[in-house]
Amino acid sequence: MESGEATVQYNRWNEDNINMNVAASQTSLNGIYNKLCTGQLGVVVRVAGSLAVMASMYILGYVTGYYVHKC
Repeated sequence: MESGEATVQYNRWNEDNINMNVAASQTSLNGIYNKLCTGQLGVVVRVAGSLAVMASMYILGYVTGYYVHKC
């Protein structure tokens, strides 16, 4: 059994004896996701990512055009 999985163990004769184990990395990843991908900070992260992608595409196109049209 992998350590990254969430597990639930129970005793079918005693319904009060339920043990739920959730991996700590899974909860920390959810916290990071909630902080960076939701709310006002999430919008800022998306806008910054979009601008970075557009700038890199512009630079790649400029460099490619320079070498294609070089005489």
